[in-house]
This record gives sequence, C-alpha cells and structure tokens, in this order.
Amino acid sequence: MLMSKKETEVILTENVVNLSAAEGDVVKVKPGYARNFLLPQGKAIPASAGNQRYIESLQSRRAEREATERQHMEELRDGLKSLRLHIKVKTGEGGKMFGSVTSGTICDELHNQFDLELDRKKVALEKPLRELGEFNVKLKLHTDLEGELKVFVESENPMPTPQSVADEEAAKKAAAEKAAG
Repeated sequence: MLMSKKETEVILTENVVNLSAAEGDVVKVKPGYARNFLLPQGKAIPASAGNQRYIESLQSRRAEREATERQHMEELRDGLKSLRLHIKVKTGEGGKMFGSVTSGTICDELHNQFDLELDRKKVALEKPLRELGEFNVKLKLHTDLEGELKVFVESENPMPTPQSVADEEAAKKAAAEKAAG
C-alpha cells in the first residue's frame, strides 16, 4: 500500500501544544488529523482566503481588547499603590492565627472594602499568610505588568498588652486576698 504525502493547510483558532504553533498560524497537517481532531474540536478552520480574513479580524479585535485591558490594569496598579488592605483574622492565645490568608481571601476583602474585583489568579502568593503583620503582596495584573498591594493581617480580638496583663493579674491577686482576709 502506498503512503500519500498529501497535507492539508488549516488555520489554528487556538494554541495546539503538539503542533508548536500559535493561534492564527497557518500549518500543514495530515488530512486525517485535520478531519478527525482539529476541525471537529474547533481548534482549526480550513485555510482559505475568506477564513484568513476572518482570522485577521479576530486578531485585530484581540489586540484591541488586550490594549484596553492593559490600560485598565495599569490604572489599577497605580490605584493599588495607595490602598492599605486590612484583613481581620481569628487568633488564639499568643496571637496564633486559626487558618491562613489566601489569595482568595485577599480578593474577597478587596471586594468588601474597596468594591474592587480582582481574579484570585492575579494574586501571586507563594504560600498562604500564616502570621499577623504587614505584607507586600505581588500582583500579576497582565502578562508583563506587576503591581504590589500592602496587606495588614490583624487579630479580630485585641492582643493583650503587657500592662493590661499585669493589671489583670494584680486585680486577681487583690480579689484573692480580699476573699481570704
């Protein structure tokens, strides 16, 4: 049986990993691969002059959308510089936190405190915050645009100061002496 060397040209509508080609690229593939996988899955369309114009219009709209999104993210980055996000957490004895502060928690608090919607995937936390304090959290706002947000993790119940602990112990001692005497 003879092998056919015929290939079909298709225009990719999304990135296809094993083709190492990007969306909008024209590639040559075996007819069966195009007919049985790429076309039915919507990953490609047949290469023709009309389809090429369609892809060019999609690419121009995508470029406009990305430019608008980038401008919006730059404005957001500049606005975030002045924000101070305060997150109240439950703590036990000695200020030990119950649970942790995650990127989802940060996004929820941004929405609650500042009515600001941010996708949790844009918050670049290496690991959840597990202690009280001030943190500079990196944000990946766009492909090559990063921002930073100041996050203050605070206890819901006030931490006892050394003076209040001493006053409390003195009051207990006085009460014990009064009851005994």
